[in-house]
Amino acid sequence: MTLVLILGGLLLLLFSGLPVAFVLMSMGITMLIAKGLPLVMVAQNMVSAVDDFVLLSVPMFLLMSNILLRCGVGKDLFEAVQSWVGHWPGGLGVATLISCGIFSAISGSSVATAATIATVAVPEMTSRGYDRSFTLGLLAAGGTLGILIPPSIPLIIYGVITEESIGQLFLAGIGPGLLLILLFGIFVVAYSIATGNYQKLAPADWGQRRSATIQALPTVLIAAIIIIGIYAGAFTPTEAAAVGFFLSLLVTAVVLRTLTLEKLIDATAAALRTTVVLFLVIVGAKLFGKAVTLYQIPSMVSSLVDTHVSEQWLFLLIVTGILLVIGLFLESMSMLLIMMPVLLPTVLALGIDPIWFGIYFVIMIEIALITPPVGLNLFVIQAVAKSELGAVVRGVLPYIFIMLFSVWVIYMLPQIVLFIPQTLY
Repeated sequence: MTLVLILGGLLLLLFSGLPVAFVLMSMGITMLIAKGLPLVMVAQNMVSAVDDFVLLSVPMFLLMSNILLRCGVGKDLFEAVQSWVGHWPGGLGVATLISCGIFSAISGSSVATAATIATVAVPEMTSRGYDRSFTLGLLAAGGTLGILIPPSIPLIIYGVITEESIGQLFLAGIGPGLLLILLFGIFVVAYSIATGNYQKLAPADWGQRRSATIQALPTVLIAAIIIIGIYAGAFTPTEAAAVGFFLSLLVTAVVLRTLTLEKLIDATAAALRTTVVLFLVIVGAKLFGKAVTLYQIPSMVSSLVDTHVSEQWLFLLIVTGILLVIGLFLESMSMLLIMMPVLLPTVLALGIDPIWFGIYFVIMIEIALITPPVGLNLFVIQAVAKSELGAVVRGVLPYIFIMLFSVWVIYMLPQIVLFIPQTLY
């Protein structure tokens, strides 16, 4: 009965339109008061929620991605990749995907990836005969790679919640990230060949390729330094964020010379707004998670699962269905912060690897980013392309099924996720 009342109250407040952070805070505080616990616990948990060295990486990665977004880094990156694959059937689509993958390794943000690459790719692809809905869907789906390919802000938050190694989670995201790029790329090429809705480009000569690659090299180096530095143990994810921020300033201000004081102020303000919202949600989730634990909700869920579900595949199937539904209504980070405290004990009890589960969960979050009515990437692409939301939604539908297929693939072949972290750690 307690579980039903808590879930009912949570859903009621969420559907009332109250911001997620305040929903979680109010539910957590109410549950603690009802338990007769002192209010000092509220203040203690609010402070401890953000008193974490790892979380310092979040505003730094956000600031870095916003600087790169405003300084036109995506244009050089896209042109470099295009010079190598643009002449393929659907080559511009493939170039878009690869550009999304590379930029993801810099920003750690889905929204920044989608917005940055879209500003360049939308006019280029539509002018070359690609169907507009197809183009917009590709960019919305490609942008989701920003939270899977390391560094990933949701993986950082997941690591903080579950106390798992951020480095291992980052390593685990490489294989599935490349898998999604491959699956998306196969679909893009097959669709382009089947429909013929593209304009063939002449292959770039070696001089053009060399020039474009050199122009994009500083951007690629940022990604390489961040990833290699983390995996080699040269610096922690938090230190990597600071290094990435410094390098983004260096590249945009000194090399590209596109950074102005106005752009820096805008980028800082945007990063600050996102950080405040995110940290408020984390604080609310901390309070709610504490209350949920005190009310023994995780053990109730575990007992329910143990009684009716004893197989990993059945549990994951049920969780997938739940996440698909709540992903229609909840922002992606909220999904992570609300569901993980409840699901984690059962995940461990069933012997599911928490590193693998983190990657699985992030892929489900990716799906939530492109499912209406609150899929954030849909609105980002709509705003950048100045298009109707329906056109973006129609374009992303194939990619939702591709992502679900990738979940099945990593379940059948878990080493796609686990091989690199198990080898290097």
